[in-house]
Amino acid sequence: MKYLQDYVQNIINFLYLYQKYYPHPPSEIEAEAALIDLVFLENDLPKILNSIKIGSERIRKIVNSLRNFSRHDEAEIKPVDIHSGIESTLLILQHRLKSNGEALEIQVIKEYGELPLVQCYASAINQVFMNIISNSIDALRDAQKDCAGWNKEPTIIIRTLVNDSQNLVVSIADNGLGMEQSVINKIFDPFFTTKPVGSGTGLGLSISYSIVVEKHGGKLSCISAAGEGAEFTIEISL
Repeated sequence: MKYLQDYVQNIINFLYLYQKYYPHPPSEIEAEAALIDLVFLENDLPKILNSIKIGSERIRKIVNSLRNFSRHDEAEIKPVDIHSGIESTLLILQHRLKSNGEALEIQVIKEYGELPLVQCYASAINQVFMNIISNSIDALRDAQKDCAGWNKEPTIIIRTLVNDSQNLVVSIADNGLGMEQSVINKIFDPFFTTKPVGSGTGLGLSISYSIVVEKHGGKLSCISAAGEGAEFTIEISL
């Protein structure tokens, strides 16, 4: 990409030099310059190249995040950087966090503690992050769409720490509409969903519970109340 930018800039510089010493070209050249809007091209082409460079860099980051997220080469328990997994998940979900014509941008507040590398199945834990953060995004979008009296700034707070029991704790909280206790009692059941028919499988949180509890011997819990948002807490022994 750098070579392309250099080549284009060299051509533009050569054009400027030509215009400096031949400011009055033949009418045919002037007509062609006006037809292609040469002045605009001179200004816009470097901007386009810069946009391509930025886009390419973003694609590179997304590809790296997808590779980090899936971790197909890590089928066994290995030391994992939990924060890297969370960041990869957020980058993949970035398009869902942005504002659109119907909803505000969702703010993500990260309160990361000092964590050691954690022995876990990397791709499975990343799937848990994906399921829970996606669930929080859905809750916040539903609040903005369906509740006229809900006027909060949509926010997700992600906290990480090592507690007194030397367990990894990851908390993912949103300030959406929350849930009744009767719903909380069922959210980890297979196929249970509060979404309209065809909008959800009801498996995301059930799979997450299986990964955390059965595969890692940890705990996955949810605290919520109607109108008070929801907080999911993942706890895994170090």
